[in-house]
Amino acid sequence: MKLPLKGLTVLEFSQYMAGPYAGLRLADLGARVIKIERPKYGDACRQLVTKNMKAGGDSVLFHTVNRNKESFQANLKDPQDLALVKKLILQADVITHNFRPGIMDRLGLDYETVKTLNPKLIYAEVSGYGTQGPWRDKPGQDLLAQAMSGLTWLSGNSGDDPIPFGAAVADMVCGSNLAQAILACLIRKRKTGKGAKIEVNLITSILDFQFEGLTAYINNPELKPRRSSIANAHAYLGAPYGIYSTQNGYLAIAMGSLSTLARLIDCNALADFDQDNLYFSKRDEAKALIAEVIAKNTSQHWLDILEPAGYWCSDVYDYHSLTQSSGYKALDMEMTITRGEDVNLRTTRCPIRLNAERIFSERAAPVLGSANVHITKEFGL
Repeated sequence: MKLPLKGLTVLEFSQYMAGPYAGLRLADLGARVIKIERPKYGDACRQLVTKNMKAGGDSVLFHTVNRNKESFQANLKDPQDLALVKKLILQADVITHNFRPGIMDRLGLDYETVKTLNPKLIYAEVSGYGTQGPWRDKPGQDLLAQAMSGLTWLSGNSGDDPIPFGAAVADMVCGSNLAQAILACLIRKRKTGKGAKIEVNLITSILDFQFEGLTAYINNPELKPRRSSIANAHAYLGAPYGIYSTQNGYLAIAMGSLSTLARLIDCNALADFDQDNLYFSKRDEAKALIAEVIAKNTSQHWLDILEPAGYWCSDVYDYHSLTQSSGYKALDMEMTITRGEDVNLRTTRCPIRLNAERIFSERAAPVLGSANVHITKEFGL
């Protein structure tokens, strides 16, 4: 497959997750992504180990977000190494970084300086909270951004403490925004020949992620998020929206007519809530009725009733049941990445399909500095 970004060169000064996630997607689509890493330690994500899982001396997390990239080791505080990096910048299309505000300025790699070297460059930076305002120097970390954004008051039931999203959602959304902005500026560059400076940050990305609830609240402060006490799945949606216990597991039920659901599960009292907005204002009472009935039989029993009737519902899988399911296998979401004999790791592929073809890449994340020799020669450094 001829990938659409083939021939594009990206220098990735970013580490951890948000910036490298954007780089991962660009690499999946054919870009050449060269990580600029500090000597000895490299990207700090190399040692950010989850579940004590490592491969080839690097964390599995590092491999998942840095596959299909190259590594160029350079000490940006050393004048000779900095000069080499500036020669690379001359020949690059895009650079990304997530240093704290002011650090690239001190290194002499701020946008105003760099664009004199390469006026057509797309210069993309990630921060935690932007470059202005009282939060600018706070650490840009996913959990902290979630905590400050209001997101933690959307999950769980009404009596629960604030609950963070159980994945690095601020990083992922921010990285996606960064990739979109880069692609938009590359299109403009092709039309006009102009470079651009891009700024994204965790906090505005995770605020935008909540545009539905925030818009409701901004326009009417009385509409603050209110979690239901039973089967909460969305602070702004009424019954039946939620996850319910069955005899042998759980059942997810999305939005739908309560009158229809009442008939399907043989719970006449439920139909009374399908009027005068009671499905929201009295959603705890409605959900309590649903929960009582659903608990009396198995997940498959209810699926066999609700799915043929077109009522939106689903089994609730854990990772084991998910990966063993025929539906998951049909998606062909897994691939093996390798690096010599020391890395052989199963991970997920790029979720994008191009011309009906799935995108796979087998190169694991690079050894620190492994590209120094051939990049130095290829780019004439």
